[in-house]
Amino acid sequence: MYASVRDDLRTTLDEIRAAGLYKPERVIGTPQSASVSVASGEVLNFCANNYLGLADHPEVVAAAKEALDRWGYGMASVRFICGTQDVHKELEARLSAFLGQEDTILYSSCFDANGGIFETLLGPEDAVISDALNHASIIDGIRLSKARRHRYANRDLADLEQQLKETQDVRRRLIVTDGVFSMDGYVAPLAEICDLADRYDAMVMVDDSHAVGFVGPGGRGTPELHGVMDRVDIITGTLGKALGGASGGYVAARAEIVALLRQRSRPYLFSNSLAPVIAAASLKVLDLLESAGDLRERLNANTALFRTKMTEAGFEVLPGDHAIAPVMIGDAAEAGRMAELLLERGVYVIGFSYPVVPMGQARIRVQLSAAHSTEDVERAVAAFIDAREALKG
Repeated sequence: MYASVRDDLRTTLDEIRAAGLYKPERVIGTPQSASVSVASGEVLNFCANNYLGLADHPEVVAAAKEALDRWGYGMASVRFICGTQDVHKELEARLSAFLGQEDTILYSSCFDANGGIFETLLGPEDAVISDALNHASIIDGIRLSKARRHRYANRDLADLEQQLKETQDVRRRLIVTDGVFSMDGYVAPLAEICDLADRYDAMVMVDDSHAVGFVGPGGRGTPELHGVMDRVDIITGTLGKALGGASGGYVAARAEIVALLRQRSRPYLFSNSLAPVIAAASLKVLDLLESAGDLRERLNANTALFRTKMTEAGFEVLPGDHAIAPVMIGDAAEAGRMAELLLERGVYVIGFSYPVVPMGQARIRVQLSAAHSTEDVERAVAAFIDAREALKG
């Protein structure tokens, strides 16, 4: 049987390669940092979610080493059996306080957090209203629920209000949005979303994976940025981006929501506990965030410099001020070739194409970090200019 399946799979893979959509995985031979070692040598890294440069921070690494001695390597269990340690409860309490929520529950990833929340809270008598550009984990999580599914155009408040008007017959309504949309760097208009939620008696959920740690005056994410920390009912996020870059996710929410998730959320009940070493290192990250104003300022300066220089050089960079700076290419094969040329010039970036982004909107998503120097940013811009000329030739 597999022989025929294998031939079909090979054909599909060949079609993906021919369309320029194949996604190779490059092996990094060093810790995640502003510069990394790959097969071609040392390169500047502009494609990691290491926004604050904490992935190889010596205090975070030291906290992880200490945690291995104190707590061991892994739990070999789920939380409700014998997989909960003090370090898990401490991290949940710290995240709750940091995000201004009543309680927090840890998951092995934010993908699991988003995958486990909708079917737990919503049934066929409810409705979920989702932004069209929400992360794949939100889309998959919604598919697992029996709730009515509605979608509104990206950040389109008029469309959102129309969906709210059309769902007034349901028991519960949940508006869900990314805080920052990962392929565009656009920020959701949370204040206006909360206003509509109040008007139509709906709950609000935000996946703030690309914001917590560095967006907002205290790095508490888009709810803080928009002054609605007390009006957002559910925040999901990751420990795998600005908060150290390892893995793990969480739901920070109203106390009753978290309590029900502990009882019925399938990814929580049937997945191993977050490794204690990650929980302990994440606590150290939260300590560092209390005095991370200089890191956030450096990240903002690097972001502004890159966006300004690239725009002056004639590149199309999607508007905004987030550290995600998408350089629009259009053609998928051309975006892939551009990324290869940049790697040859010592800059590691990735071309994104369908199905990660819409057909015809291929791009190179540049991600700035506080770990980058001004010289790093200027080198990256120069490499883009040189690669563009090589691509034309």
